Amino acid sequence: MTTAPAMHFAPTREQTVLRNRVRRFARQQLGADVARLDRERLFDRDGWKACADFGVLGWPIPAEYGGAGLDPLTTIMAFEALGQGCADNGLVFAINNHLFACAVYLLDHGTPEQCKRWLPALCDGSLIGAHALTEEETGSDMLSLRTTAVRDGGRYVLNGTKMFISNAPVADLFIVFARTSETAAPQQALSAFIVPADTPGLTVREIPKAGLRGTPMGEVSFTDCAVPADLLLGSEGGGYAAFTRTMEWERGFMVASQVGVLARLVDRCVRHASTRQQFGRPIGDFQAVSHTIADMRVRLELSQLLLYKVGWLRSQGRLALNEVSMLKLYVSESLKASALETMQLHGARGYTEDLGVEREVRDVLAGTIYGGTSQIQRSIISGLLGLSGPA
Repeated sequence: MTTAPAMHFAPTREQTVLRNRVRRFARQQLGADVARLDRERLFDRDGWKACADFGVLGWPIPAEYGGAGLDPLTTIMAFEALGQGCADNGLVFAINNHLFACAVYLLDHGTPEQCKRWLPALCDGSLIGAHALTEEETGSDMLSLRTTAVRDGGRYVLNGTKMFISNAPVADLFIVFARTSETAAPQQALSAFIVPADTPGLTVREIPKAGLRGTPMGEVSFTDCAVPADLLLGSEGGGYAAFTRTMEWERGFMVASQVGVLARLVDRCVRHASTRQQFGRPIGDFQAVSHTIADMRVRLELSQLLLYKVGWLRSQGRLALNEVSMLKLYVSESLKASALETMQLHGARGYTEDLGVEREVRDVLAGTIYGGTSQIQRSIISGLLGLSGPA
C-alpha cells in the first residue's frame, strides 16, 4: 500500500528569511500614501515599480523568463508577508491580478515564443496584466459568455464587452476569453487570447468602486478587434479547460495576501486593546474584547493551515480544487468578520477616515465576490462531496 508523503508546513530557514525581508520591505517602502491614493482612486505606480524592483512580480515565474522561480509554498508565504506588511490592499490586489490571473496563464498555457515575448516584461513591471472573463450577465457561469472571436484568415476578430475587470484602466496586456464556436459542446466552445491594450478596437471605461481603489476596475469593449492568430493562448476551444486548470492560482494564491491582512488586523487589535483605557483599565481586560480577539486569532491560525496546505499540494504537483475552494471561502469570510470586529473594537474613531480601519473594511468586502463568490465555493465543495454543485 502506497502512503501519501507527510505534509510539512513549518517554514524553512530560507523561507523565514524571505518572509522577514518581504515584511520589512513592504512596511518601509509601500503604503505610506495609501489614504490619499484611496481617496483619489489612484493606482500607485511608484509602489508598483518598487515591487517590480524587489522581484515580487516574478516570484513564481521561472528564472529563464525573468522571475525568481519560487516554489508554490514559498510563493504563498511571500505573498502572505506582503499582505501583512503593505497597508495598500489595492496595490497588492493589483499585483495578484497581474500575476495570478494573467502571467501564470501564459506560463501554464503559452507557447515558448509567447512566454519569451511577454513574461519578462510582466516580471519586470514594464507591462501590467489583466484577466478579462466576466461579462454583465456572465460571471460564475463562464460557459454562457457572449464575447465572440471569429477566425478570419490569419487573425481572430473579437466583439463583445467585459465588465468589472481589475487592472483594466492601467493594463497593457489582457488574457481574454471569447466564444469561438456556436456549435461545439459548451466546454469546447471557448478560447483564450493574449490581447495587447493598444490593439485597435479595444477600449476601456473606468468603473468606480467602494474599496480596493488602488486597483482600478474597468469595462473592456471589443469592436471588430483583430487579434493575430499567433496570440491564441493554448488551442482553439481550450479556453474552459485552461481556466479550470489555472483557476487554482487565482483562488488559492490570491488569498495568501488576505491571510497577511488577517494577521495585521490581529496585531492591530492586540495593540489597541492593550493601550486603550476605559474605566481605569485596558479594554483587553474585558472578556467581551479579549474573546473577540481570540476568535480573530483562531481564524488566522486556521486560515494559515489551509493556505499552507494548498501551497504544499501545489509544490507536490497535486491538484487542490477542494482545498482551494475551502481556502477561498474560509479566508474571505473570516477576513470580512475580522475587519468588522476591528472597526467595532476601535469604536467611533474606527468609523472615521483618519484611522484607516474603515478602509480595511471596504477593501475586504469584495473578497467574498471576486474569484468565485462564497456561494459558488460552497457549491463546488458540496459537489465534490457528491451533493449538489455547479453544472
